[in-house]
Amino acid sequence: MNITDVPIWEKYTLTIEEASKYFRIGENKLRKLAEENPSAAWVMMNGNRIQIKRKQFEKYIDTLEVI
Repeated sequence: MNITDVPIWEKYTLTIEEASKYFRIGENKLRKLAEENPSAAWVMMNGNRIQIKRKQFEKYIDTLEVI
């Protein structure tokens, strides 16, 4: 990790790869969730890249019993 890198737990948005590691959910499952919920508060598109808003996604998965 470079000195300029922000730790994953302090980032506002995460890539699918980062979110997969952070939340321990498979990349394919995260992509599917984001594609099924494009207007969800925790999904943000950066061009054609999906970004996951970390805190909003934490709140979302707190409401789920099964993913």
